Amino acid sequence: MPYSPAVQPFLGTDKYIVSPELSRAVSVAITLRRPLLIKGEPGTGKTLLARDIAQYFGFGLERWHVKSTTKAVDGLYTYDAVRRLHDSRFGDGDVGDIGKYIRLGPLGRAFKRDDQVVVLIDEIDKADLEFPNDLLHELDVMEFTIMETGETIAARQRPIIVITSNNEKELPDAFLRRCVFHWIDFPDRELMTRIIRVHHPDVEDHVLAGALEAFYSLRAVEGLRKRPSTSEFIDWIAALRHAGIDPAKYLGSGLPFLGTLLKKEQDFATVERRLQRGSIGRR
Repeated sequence: MPYSPAVQPFLGTDKYIVSPELSRAVSVAITLRRPLLIKGEPGTGKTLLARDIAQYFGFGLERWHVKSTTKAVDGLYTYDAVRRLHDSRFGDGDVGDIGKYIRLGPLGRAFKRDDQVVVLIDEIDKADLEFPNDLLHELDVMEFTIMETGETIAARQRPIIVITSNNEKELPDAFLRRCVFHWIDFPDRELMTRIIRVHHPDVEDHVLAGALEAFYSLRAVEGLRKRPSTSEFIDWIAALRHAGIDPAKYLGSGLPFLGTLLKKEQDFATVERRLQRGSIGRR
């Protein structure tokens, strides 16, 4: 039975906490049968969203991780001409059956499935500028033709499509018009507390309070080229707990395991200058 957002809105899972705004964006995208384009700081859970939508509704998941060399057709199918040439020279099989050399990509597999699935197109902005435009027809009509065989593959169940972008390059207007867009805001302290307790349910209150104070003070430092993200904060708390360290004792004087939070040399230098002035972790 097709999903009805009026009956069952996406409310997140036990491992993925969603804001009301993100919940509504997912429901709107499914209602309008449009791809959901997600942007936000690295580490805010863009890629994990598709997995948890699939888990929440009990759907399958097809992942398409885009690279700089990825072409739009790769998500539909690939034709292994090299293998066919090899078989024609050295094999005993019938190379006239081109279908043996066709492999469906993530979108192609989703179209072929009898059940509804979630398709993740991850980091679409890594590909060249024409990549999004090359998918317009397929995302609109939910079908494509395999040129080598003439077979048309039409979606049996329209998949839920989640597209992520790190905002490294502008996406074409024609592509944007076909998407429902949502920017994942960085979690405030209340939401971050809920997220951390999902990953560290038994974290001590005083440890979490000290870690939150240090983390948000660190993110507020001007001039950071890459501010620490949610995923890095989760890792940092794990490191602190493993070492039995209370971060509150280090506020204003230096933070342990800083390499878990900061990943650029310039940011280390910037933070060190602030630490010398005792201005991190103090209001």
